[in-house]
Amino acid sequence: MAKTIHIALVTIPAFSHQASIIEFSKTLIHHHNHFHITIIFPTINSPLPATLTLLKSLPSSITYTFLPPILKQNLPQHLSPAVQIQLAVSQSMPSFHTTISSLSSSTKPLVALVSDPFANESLLVAKEFNLLSYIYFPPSAMTLSLFIHFPKLHQEISSEFRDYTETIQLPGCVPIHGIDLPEHFQDRSSLAYELILQRCQRFNLADGFLVNSFMKMEEKTMEALEQEHHKDSVFLVGPITQNGSNNDSGSDSDLECFKWLKKQSTNSVLYVSFGSGGTLSQEQVNELAFGLELSGESFLWVLRAPSDSPNEAYLGAKNDDDPLSFLPKGFLERTKEQGLVLPNWAPQTQILSHGSVGGFLTHCGWNSVLESIVWGVPMIVWPLFAEQKMNAVLLCDQVKVAMRLKFREDGLVGRDEIAKVVQGLMLDGRENGIRERIEELKDAAIDALKKDGSSTKAIFQFGDRLERLVRDI
Repeated sequence: MAKTIHIALVTIPAFSHQASIIEFSKTLIHHHNHFHITIIFPTINSPLPATLTLLKSLPSSITYTFLPPILKQNLPQHLSPAVQIQLAVSQSMPSFHTTISSLSSSTKPLVALVSDPFANESLLVAKEFNLLSYIYFPPSAMTLSLFIHFPKLHQEISSEFRDYTETIQLPGCVPIHGIDLPEHFQDRSSLAYELILQRCQRFNLADGFLVNSFMKMEEKTMEALEQEHHKDSVFLVGPITQNGSNNDSGSDSDLECFKWLKKQSTNSVLYVSFGSGGTLSQEQVNELAFGLELSGESFLWVLRAPSDSPNEAYLGAKNDDDPLSFLPKGFLERTKEQGLVLPNWAPQTQILSHGSVGGFLTHCGWNSVLESIVWGVPMIVWPLFAEQKMNAVLLCDQVKVAMRLKFREDGLVGRDEIAKVVQGLMLDGRENGIRERIEELKDAAIDALKKDGSSTKAIFQFGDRLERLVRDI
């Protein structure tokens, strides 16, 4: 009988990261049924409700523990939620250390730790307990390449990246402009920059990387990473996506949504959503509304109440305001035959899989990107924060399955631009090759997860490496 292999995974208090690592755990257990996984959750105030819903469906070989919560009021209030998350993880390290110590002395001792990139202080703890350590990287291999090379870029480029006029060439990636790097990288004097630099400098502590991407999507980037690191240290294991709903509520709106979709013709609907953490200003909501109306195309829009901070919901907070009350006067009446607006949330994977959906206007969060690819839906990209601008570059310039909106000098996307690009995707998608390319990428994503697919092989290779470690103990 195979010896049980116990590994711990640690994530951060952000739903997109938690959802991804939960799904990865389920995938790993599916292919290695003698593994036992413990997922460790640092928390701010309390566990995220959507995460608790996901945890209800775990197999018995996956257990979890929530670390004692860090109180939000004890974190610096003037900092962005993304930075607050990193500080909360740092403050959770003593309790994390205690948890790892307990797991290491249990009847099924730990052999490895897999860490979120923004919780990689945990790698120091892994070294203390002689654990093999990996980073599970929820975004793309291109973003991983940035994180690995960032300490060198920090030394080589003295100006602010947003002011850097030359393109940045990461090995195996399309060239990228400094302004398209994540916002944490844009102000050298900020705490956010200091923290991201520290985290990138710790990447060399990891024994390897598990990346939520697949070979056809980023083959050249993967080859470059393998050349720089040991061949068996980088594993493309994606696409790891959610299989269903993460929300128990909204059954009535779900019914309305699918009744409406059923009446629409094939590939005719543009799905518009900025994810669980994306909000627009009131002025931008107005421009988007008028742009959708002006396009004449059918749309299904998931609308959150506007905010001046697109990062506001990053911690999983909910806005109690009725989002529909922020729409321009008369908009719902004028577009009642053209579109449907849903407040706050919708079952995204089910919507993207619906035959009437032919386009996705997205904030370019990596989970949403992969879901769109898995269902073969071409995209219009509207990046808001985190690594989303890099994702936009990858989608538009490298795999060419998306169109990108142009922002005005005042930072807004105008209604005429929105209407033009929406029409360009929905009407001309076949002529410009986007639909054909995303169908090919969809097929490649499905193939990667088959029994003999590249991502399935990578998951087995990772498991085999841990098994060899156990045999040597």
